[in-house]
Amino acid sequence: MRLGIVRGHVVLSPAVPELLGKTLVVVEPVTMANLTAKNGLAGGKSLVAVDDLGAAKGQMVAFTEGSEAANPFWPNQVPVDAYCTLIIDSITTGKTQQQGSEVKK
Repeated sequence: MRLGIVRGHVVLSPAVPELLGKTLVVVEPVTMANLTAKNGLAGGKSLVAVDDLGAAKGQMVAFTEGSEAANPFWPNQVPVDAYCTLIIDSITTGKTQQQGSEVKK
């Protein structure tokens, strides 16, 4: 599982049948350097993830990748490489805490 910041939404046309009704978001992974610096930046290579949680643009999320990303759809086979598993409220690293709302948009 990794952390990332939602940068936008994706619309498929024509839609993939297995993903009808699902929200796709562009997620930019947060690098460890930016997480420990608490600068609100991400810095990783963006990817597309399925989001059933309703994460808004600029929110920090945790996401899984690979075959584990398809587990929420089991027993169906869905062409998914990344899945948002939770929305981050706050992160504690060391002795300070960063709120999810402090992420730069």
